[in-house]
Amino acid sequence: MSQTFPNAVDHDARRVHIREVGPRDGFQNEPETIPTDEKVRLINALGRAGFKRIEVASFVRPDVIPQLSDGVNVLRQIQVPMDVARMVLIPNSRGLDNALHVRELFEEATLFVSASQTHNKRNINRTVEETMADVAVMGKRIVAEDLTFCAVIATSFGCPFEGKVPMDRVLDLAEQFAEAGATEIGFGDTTGMCNPAYSSRFFAAAIERLPGIEVTAHFHNTRGQGLANAYAALEAGCNSFESSFGELGGCPVPKGSTGNIATEDLVSMFHEMGVETGLDLEAVIDAAREAQGVLGRKLTSHSIVAGPVIWQPAV
Repeated sequence: MSQTFPNAVDHDARRVHIREVGPRDGFQNEPETIPTDEKVRLINALGRAGFKRIEVASFVRPDVIPQLSDGVNVLRQIQVPMDVARMVLIPNSRGLDNALHVRELFEEATLFVSASQTHNKRNINRTVEETMADVAVMGKRIVAEDLTFCAVIATSFGCPFEGKVPMDRVLDLAEQFAEAGATEIGFGDTTGMCNPAYSSRFFAAAIERLPGIEVTAHFHNTRGQGLANAYAALEAGCNSFESSFGELGGCPVPKGSTGNIATEDLVSMFHEMGVETGLDLEAVIDAAREAQGVLGRKLTSHSIVAGPVIWQPAV
């Protein structure tokens, strides 16, 4: 649905790409088991909203994240348009083995590491060096399968255990991912420690250091700065973002690290600025409201309550 927005700023007809991560990153934090058929229904609704990239499942051990143990069934049952890239998260080589058994069910594979040694150990019980050694091996296998190899670096903007994370450390890891074959690298504000000024400096540096790589911003709204950080990244030249409908998600380590930025709030902001997303905002809001109903609790997205901005004709 296209509109003309009276307060829109001319961004040279700029367009951004948004990957919806709620079905994996959002659902994994929910304490109550979400039925498989409800997950499928919500993902199908997201597909109809115009997303071209949806993170659907994870190949983490079922005993680690029981909520995602039905991932293969979800992948088999969803019915999204043919041009939607289905993404899965891969924690290690064993997870990749399991994923490749159902290679026909997805198009994108994501590997991840934390820039913080302490967070990496607490999150996946491995050192950063052990993780990156595995990445070098897994990357070759992913590329050989003609999958899109994506990477995510968690705690890119700060760590609750170690404090500030040097930018060079993060970008060095990004270059290692690129050498392993990644064509997209996401930088995660895992516990909501970024601020707009740093976001601007960081993404300008990342884009310069990673020519030919799609640089993706993944912000959390833990402290209410998610949209401001996304705006700063946009102004620095970033045009790829990840978000979660309903503001679902967060990080299980440590507790209290709640909330990806809400997709519908991000889309609303971009549309009001005249930045194209290719998404139907009303359909995204409807999907978030459906998720709210499935979960049986009020979600924290603003657009769920307010709806899209409606500009009345001037009298």
